[in-house]
Amino acid sequence: MIRIFRYLKKKEVAFILISLVFIVGQVWLDLKLPDYMKDITVLIQKKNTELADVLKPGFKMLGCAFGSLALSCIVGFFAAKVAAGFANRLRSKTFSSVQNFSMEEINKFSTASLITRSTNDITQIQMFIAMGLQVLIKAPILAVWAIMKILNKGWQWTAATGGAVGVLCLIILFILIFAVPKFKIVQNLTDNLNRVTRENLTGIRVVRAYNAENYQQNKFEDANQKLTATNLFVNRVMAIMMPGMSLIMSGLSLSIYWIGAYIINSASTMPDKGQRFADMVVFSSYAVQVVIAFMMMTMIFIIAPRAAVSAKRINEVLDTKCRIINGSKTQGLNGSEGCIEFRNVSFKYPDASDYTLSNISFTAKKGETVAFIGATGSGKTTLVNLIPRFYDVTEGDVLVDGVNVREYAKESLNDRIGYVSQKAVLFSGTVASNVAYGENGKNSYSENDVKKAVEIAQGTEFVEKMPDTFNASIAQGGNNVSGGQKQRIAIARAVCRKPEIYIFDDSFSALDYKTDKTLRAALKRETANTTSIIVAQRIGTIKNADKIIVLDDGKIAGSGTHSQLMKNCEVYREIALSQLSKEELEND
Repeated sequence: MIRIFRYLKKKEVAFILISLVFIVGQVWLDLKLPDYMKDITVLIQKKNTELADVLKPGFKMLGCAFGSLALSCIVGFFAAKVAAGFANRLRSKTFSSVQNFSMEEINKFSTASLITRSTNDITQIQMFIAMGLQVLIKAPILAVWAIMKILNKGWQWTAATGGAVGVLCLIILFILIFAVPKFKIVQNLTDNLNRVTRENLTGIRVVRAYNAENYQQNKFEDANQKLTATNLFVNRVMAIMMPGMSLIMSGLSLSIYWIGAYIINSASTMPDKGQRFADMVVFSSYAVQVVIAFMMMTMIFIIAPRAAVSAKRINEVLDTKCRIINGSKTQGLNGSEGCIEFRNVSFKYPDASDYTLSNISFTAKKGETVAFIGATGSGKTTLVNLIPRFYDVTEGDVLVDGVNVREYAKESLNDRIGYVSQKAVLFSGTVASNVAYGENGKNSYSENDVKKAVEIAQGTEFVEKMPDTFNASIAQGGNNVSGGQKQRIAIARAVCRKPEIYIFDDSFSALDYKTDKTLRAALKRETANTTSIIVAQRIGTIKNADKIIVLDDGKIAGSGTHSQLMKNCEVYREIALSQLSKEELEND
């Protein structure tokens, strides 16, 4: 918990120290009130007391009350400022850390958990700081100061106050034993609820297509009920606190006045009785302050454990070191622009026992189109994901422009690549903002660049039919466009970047054969001097590639042109004949 506060700024630490001064002043003013109350109690028992005599300490009490209120507002202002600023910084740091994570780290936490940690957990920390500055610091100061005030007022009253504090400590102990362990469970269940909700929303079309609304509803209800039951248990345990506090406060007041009655009755003279009555009134006020101080600490004991769990979860994200270490090189070797080389590359996923790729070697030269094909699960996507370093190879080397990708600065490596993922990803915004996405180390793209890229991707026709054409709205995830339209916008994004290397990871699967053929022809004309890496399931998409590499169970089963593979590679021939007739395969 304490480690999370290393992200506090010096200015915020200064605000905390200033708040400490104001809190001490506030406690002093609060504890002066009983003294003036004693003066008033003594004065009203005297025969010759006039109204002016009572008003003088009364106005002092009023001044102390307003002074305490003003200082409380100042402390609240500083607390809110520190808490909000700290939460803002934590969110930024968490987001920045996640941005730098490789796929390995993201899969380790899960998307739903990272969202919860960036929102709910940080809110818990913010609440703790906001209340902590006002309560955590004030409570012990008030408790110690008030106890010192009552120590010499009568051992009987002091014993009664000690008993009340003891009962209060038992309630706190009960809460710590039964409620605190559930806080971590609550956060994990919140992760699970977010995951189920997110899956339902992103897969709503599939849910409806399969009439699975009831299944998803039951799935959600199960996650919701588990979270509700745990929260109910925690809240029921916490519910003991407020009635317990009221019982302690009332019981303490009753004890003080009961004890006071015997003490006052034992006094021999009226002045002595009056003095003891005044002591009782003052002691009652101080005793209430002691109990209030412990009540405030109880509130912290409730908030702190949950905040501690949240702090631990946030620290896990911030302390996670990305296994993909950034290099420093920004330039490739002269004469090797656009060249990709795999040297005896093997790869297995973290914690996996078997290799997904084994001993992969090939070279893609500038201007060449190299295609990968193979059965589902043969490692095609895994292979191309090693080029932009979504993962690092387990063995061997991947070179881009003659330089090992491990040696590149990430931004420099990414600047060389136009990547189109297996699942086309669009962002909320417009067609233009999605096509001109990313900086690529260059100036922002012009309107002509965007239109040209969309034209090459064969998207002009459908984009110009949309309301506002290139400024047409795109929903989150591209849910308001078809799969083929989504793919063409994603391809246009890569084209607009004008990279050295294109990676198309099964990026033509949603296109009809005619559009696929026209798009590839346009790409070949416009990107003649760039290297293209294509992953595909359809023979028609890759038939004219300069080199086709066939993967089978993570190994290279064949390499060559279409005609060569049809003669020499049984795996390729089986795939080809399963899709096209012999006549179609013989014709371009």
